[in-house]
Amino acid sequence: MALRGAAAIACTTRGRNPFLSSTSHFFRLRFHHSPSHSLQRFTSYPSSQTASKNQLHAIQEASVDRLTPKKEYEKEQSPENWKIKMLYDGDCPLCMREVNMLKERNKQYGTIKFVDISSDEYSPQENQGLDYATVMGRIHAILSDGTVVTDIEAFRKLYEHVGLGWVYAITKYEPIATIADAVYGVWAKYRLQITGRPPLAEVLEARRKNKGEECGDNNGCKM
Repeated sequence: MALRGAAAIACTTRGRNPFLSSTSHFFRLRFHHSPSHSLQRFTSYPSSQTASKNQLHAIQEASVDRLTPKKEYEKEQSPENWKIKMLYDGDCPLCMREVNMLKERNKQYGTIKFVDISSDEYSPQENQGLDYATVMGRIHAILSDGTVVTDIEAFRKLYEHVGLGWVYAITKYEPIATIADAVYGVWAKYRLQITGRPPLAEVLEARRKNKGEECGDNNGCKM
């Protein structure tokens, strides 16, 4: 990820909730008025039937937001006709800058399916048998035909699928290809220390304990 440089870290997403804003504004207008102007304010509102429908719709949407887990929501938004699957570490702050940029680009293309390996729901069985420890070691991507690609080739494929193939195009040729893989190998080896996280062995042990607690120490639980 170090090779892409500042040019690829182009944009990030900022969440907004227009529903909460508009609903809050409606209730402030509906219930906060002075007696002297109550008639004027009342006549400017929608009919009681329309207001009731709007309030019911707002309550339903708010209930769905509270009851739908974040991971489940993200899964529902995955493109159906994806061409490549990116396995990424959602706990890596530097990695997430690149992931967010690719997600923003993917809104236009819909070719990448993003899978957060740090999620408790991550399943090796659904990802060509790639377990958490393996994927934490270096970047992995899976093509729609099941082919697994790693390292710089994975980045090259991912960028090609969102119209940014030129960023890594030069890494197809020698000796650049060898040099690029070597540089990425160093980054992959030390990225946890660089981002201020514990060594991989400690991360794996902590995850094993968490999974054990969630599964009641069931031997069937897998990382």
